[in-house]
Amino acid sequence: MTLALDFAAQDLLFRDARTANTFTDEPVTEEQVQAIYDLVKYGPTAFNQSPLRVVLVRSEEARERLVQHMAEGNRAKTASAPLVAILAADNEFHEELPALFPHFPQAKDMFYAERPVREQAAGFNAALQAAYFIVGVRAAGLAAGPMTGFDFAGVQKEFLDGDHTPLMIVNIGRPGEDASHPRSPRLAYDEVVTTV
Repeated sequence: MTLALDFAAQDLLFRDARTANTFTDEPVTEEQVQAIYDLVKYGPTAFNQSPLRVVLVRSEEARERLVQHMAEGNRAKTASAPLVAILAADNEFHEELPALFPHFPQAKDMFYAERPVREQAAGFNAALQAAYFIVGVRAAGLAAGPMTGFDFAGVQKEFLDGDHTPLMIVNIGRPGEDASHPRSPRLAYDEVVTTV
């Protein structure tokens, strides 16, 4: 076997894992989300900046407010998922750099003093962390339904602030009946990888 990860784990995280569109009503616990975060926080980001912020939408009132901002095709699944997470980028992540990157605390002011630079870095690195988060949900034996079909400005105004940019909404739970579509094709190795 070429990979260190056993076949069952490979299947759980990638081959058998699917984007879920329906879920059972089994709840997703705070302990499960904590375990997911405590695993995926170790994924790399530039300067360990860790700009991902997660808003868990648990109350019915908050869920109703969120559903109003979802694209029509995403409303029913967001309304019925056991847990919904708003993943966002913290554009003021640099304030944490002295603690997160203690061997070079000057990085805060040397590289990230300007807001446009921070926004670009936060968006890219939080997107990396969002991918880790999805894999972490799968590692917990749950299914993720990540979506970008929503009113970004509306979600930001309703749930975040001017320092946080929404990236995606992720429905989380155990897959329900007819949870996913047939798997779409993937590009082959030689269509993606070149050697120079």
